[in-house]
Amino acid sequence: MQVLRWVPTLLLIFSFFGLFCKSLAQVSPVCSEEDRAALLGFKAKIVKDTTDTLSTWIGKDCCGGGWEGIQCNEAGRVNVLELQRPNKDSGLYMRGTLSPSLSNLRFLEVLTISGMRQIAGPIPEGLSNLTRLTQLSLEDNSLKGSIPSGLGRLSLLQGLSLSGNHLTGQIPPSLGNLRNLLQLNLGRNSLNGPIPTTFQNFHNLQYIDLSSNQLSGLIPDFVGQFQTITFVDLSNNQLSGQVPISLFSLAKLQDLSLSHNQLTGIIPVQIEGLKSLTSLSLSGNRFTGHIPTSISRLQNLWYLNLSRNGLSDPLPNTLGRGIPSLLSIDLSYNNLSLGTVPDWIRSRQLSDVHLAGCQLKGMLPSFTRPDSLTSIDLSDNQFTGGISKFFTNMSSLQKLNLSKNELKFDISETNFLDGLSVIDLSSNELVGSLSKILNHTSGFLEVFDVSRNQISGVIPEFGEGLRLRILNLESNKIGGHLPSSLSSLINLEKLSISRNLITGTIPTGLGQLVKLQWLDLSINGLSGRIPNSLLGIGALRHASFRANRLCGEIPQGRPFNIFPSVAYAHNLCLCGKPLPPCRAKKSEEKSQ
Repeated sequence: MQVLRWVPTLLLIFSFFGLFCKSLAQVSPVCSEEDRAALLGFKAKIVKDTTDTLSTWIGKDCCGGGWEGIQCNEAGRVNVLELQRPNKDSGLYMRGTLSPSLSNLRFLEVLTISGMRQIAGPIPEGLSNLTRLTQLSLEDNSLKGSIPSGLGRLSLLQGLSLSGNHLTGQIPPSLGNLRNLLQLNLGRNSLNGPIPTTFQNFHNLQYIDLSSNQLSGLIPDFVGQFQTITFVDLSNNQLSGQVPISLFSLAKLQDLSLSHNQLTGIIPVQIEGLKSLTSLSLSGNRFTGHIPTSISRLQNLWYLNLSRNGLSDPLPNTLGRGIPSLLSIDLSYNNLSLGTVPDWIRSRQLSDVHLAGCQLKGMLPSFTRPDSLTSIDLSDNQFTGGISKFFTNMSSLQKLNLSKNELKFDISETNFLDGLSVIDLSSNELVGSLSKILNHTSGFLEVFDVSRNQISGVIPEFGEGLRLRILNLESNKIGGHLPSSLSSLINLEKLSISRNLITGTIPTGLGQLVKLQWLDLSINGLSGRIPNSLLGIGALRHASFRANRLCGEIPQGRPFNIFPSVAYAHNLCLCGKPLPPCRAKKSEEKSQ
């Protein structure tokens, strides 16, 4: 009887022991040697890793938690490989290729190698053997070649992203076999050909991005079958023909971008069927006719971009009462002759108002809710007069484009807002000097363009901490010397002071502007040499020193010695490649 009393206790002890062992196995499964070898095969093909992720791949147990980016199942088989650059703006990367050994990770469910920038070569064909995969993301690398047709065998796949690479060829029709696919992103590649008809098998698709490729042909009519879809981006391709009416039956669609294609016809009145639409971009196509009144019934629409088409007057009256959620509107460059900014735009609480090339006239408009505006583009119109009252209460304004108008005011007497990051006042009739605006500008300013005006005075000294990326002062009446403090503009990508009255020498400190891609100092009165320090600007793609009083040898290194000779023409005595050799060097060569 005593033995029987101990039985339940022993069973309980064995039970707890079994659970303890199981929990140990769950916490620390032993890594499969096959999987470890496959991972080390991948590591061997990465020749440089500035992320330092792969430096953690040491030891025998890849499942113990020490191998960064690796997860295992209870049996010790690798089921997650996730290598993702944490910050897309960082300079971190991996350089190498994708090893075919990845195809030996037979239990893999999630494969993500994204944002590594310098992983090149093809997508291994063997990835089609990873039949347990539900997520495959190889975006933002430098992969080349075609998309393997075998990926269509990954029947469990729910998410496929190959965006941001250098993939070519047509989209393989076999991808239409991925009937469980919820998300498909092939954007930002160089894919061509039509959208495969097999895509009609995607009955559960929620997200599709094929943007920034070279796809051609029609938008297929079967897109109307994607009743669960919320996001469609087919922008920046070569798609043609009319938009199929079936597309406007997608009641759950929230974001639609068909911009920068070759689409024709009218914007169908059936557009009101997109009841959940929040963002609509049809810019850069060949749409004609009127903007349909039915667009005003899109209750959730906050972003509307119909720019760069052939749409004509008049604007529907219902726009003033409809689109209650509207925050951003762009009607630029159509066949609209608005005359004045419509009251329904001036009186709304909008963040972005872009009406470039809309035949607007008179004084700059006043807005009823100026405090909400963050971006204004009224360029390429016929506005006249000054600008001083225009900024009243625009406390949130960040981007201002009033270029290509007939504005006439003294820029030195104008108080610009501190929060502005973009100021474009080019091609007007501005006078005065830059001393006030550039001396008192905030650290937010990134783009400053006052080219093609009548501005005089000198270029003032620049303070520390400025973020200027673009400084364009060309075609004015600015004199004096180039300030040495230009070297403090370390983010500068474009500097143009051509067609002014600048004298003196080129500061050697310009060589510190290592991000500079565009340098134009032409048609001034600069003298002396082109400093060799400029050879330190490795990013330079364009430079012009034409029509100055420069003399001496051109810096003999790339890209200066391979720029076209016209970049150095009409100076006093420049020499050296791409111009004829300097005289001293000629005589040295003869004596040898």
